[in-house]
Amino acid sequence: MTRSLVYNWQLARKMEYTYEARRPKRQFAFVFNINRCIACQTCTMACRSTWTFSKGQEFMWWNNVETKPYGGYPQFWDVKTLQLLEKANPGGQVWDVTKKDGINRPYGVFKGKTIFEAATKHYGPEGAQEALGYIPGDEEWRYPNIYEDTATGYKGAKGEWSEPVMLPEHKTWFFYLQRLCNHCSYPACVAACPRKAIYKREEDGIVLIDQKRCRGYKKCVEACPYKKPMFRGTTRISEKCIACYPRIEGKDPHISPDHAPMETRCMTACVGKIRLQGLVKIDQEKGEWAEDRYNPLYYLVKVAKVALPLYPQFGTEPNGYYIPPRWVPRAYLQQMFGPGVDEAIEKYSTPSRELLGVLQIFRAQQKIIYRYEIKEGKKIYETTVNGKKWSIYDDTVIGYDQKGNEVVRLNVEEPMIIREAKRVNSI
Repeated sequence: MTRSLVYNWQLARKMEYTYEARRPKRQFAFVFNINRCIACQTCTMACRSTWTFSKGQEFMWWNNVETKPYGGYPQFWDVKTLQLLEKANPGGQVWDVTKKDGINRPYGVFKGKTIFEAATKHYGPEGAQEALGYIPGDEEWRYPNIYEDTATGYKGAKGEWSEPVMLPEHKTWFFYLQRLCNHCSYPACVAACPRKAIYKREEDGIVLIDQKRCRGYKKCVEACPYKKPMFRGTTRISEKCIACYPRIEGKDPHISPDHAPMETRCMTACVGKIRLQGLVKIDQEKGEWAEDRYNPLYYLVKVAKVALPLYPQFGTEPNGYYIPPRWVPRAYLQQMFGPGVDEAIEKYSTPSRELLGVLQIFRAQQKIIYRYEIKEGKKIYETTVNGKKWSIYDDTVIGYDQKGNEVVRLNVEEPMIIREAKRVNSI
């Protein structure tokens, strides 16, 4: 196979990929705050009622929320891929954290093999593959919410469940992982498709399947480490999350009469306000995000570094980022989100004044927020955390849309409304 060398900023090095690097003008990206998720599945049903309600789509869940460590859709999707990588490169899947360097090398340098590099030694009758992967069996697609709320660490009636729960890590734990297509910068589905039916849009980096070209070879299903392309038996072709691109384009006159880019269905339906979505500028020369200091996504990922990519070691450079849960054993989180976990949790646990302000605009508006501004307010709370003073200020946070129009304004301290006594029990 002839491979190109492309730069992956999450790994801080060049890696092998099927095609030459070609970045979009802007990149669709999102941040999920795991700490806030209550697994209500409102996002899941919003997506399903919009896109996957037809015959042949019964087991298609483009958006899903699974309980970790035991849940997964399809089952064991991440464990199986990690095992394949370890088999291809025993003991070599490590990070060199001594080479961390601010924005340029935020997580250090990955010294292992990506799914593209490990594929050159992959087994199978067809020889080497474009990306290391596997096709899940029917039984693995059958239970989208298996092991929901199933915790780990239980050791009997008088075991760890009977002991007090304390941060920073719980002995008995689980957490909810929200998933949809990451619209990766180096998609494995694009690399593997023999028909070149999958492509990445130039204007926003959204990854789509041309269903007129697709022949249902399932190479995309096999290659994607996140298992987000899905085969539809009734049409014999594959489908996947389309990032609700009509909303991103602002083409729904009922929702966006001024044609402003809107967040996707799963984002706008989120009850727990865990989601923030938008478009980031791309530096074509450097091959990564362009500096855009007051874009909330750029701030969370590049400046505050509280939002981390999901399994960056796979090498796809996913554009979905997560604020990791505070209570989970760090070794588990480091495997899932890379070596930036400790720093991210520390910053989230005692957020800076600016970070606290940016966290308020999660799901505060259906329009995509391109820029934020914080106007300082008075101090409303002060305490000591881990021996250090920490304060909260009632700052005002303002969000602006693509045209620079103000679309949201709110305060860090939410207003308190006292119901009149005569309506105390009314709805």
